[in-house]
Amino acid sequence: MTDTQDQPDQKDLPPAARRALAEAEARRAEAAGAAPPPTELGGRDGPDPARYGDWEKKGIAIDF
Repeated sequence: MTDTQDQPDQKDLPPAARRALAEAEARRAEAAGAAPPPTELGGRDGPDPARYGDWEKKGIAIDF
């Protein structure tokens, strides 16, 4: 096996690319440390109405 790196050498990249990689790494670290979204209480059962366009349940408009 060879010892290869997953990422290219930092010195081979232009400064803008290095900044972009640093920003992406910071976003990944922030997303990994973020708390999961709260669970919805009393929400609608079934498929997501935003995805399937079903904004009506038994004749009553919901999720607005």
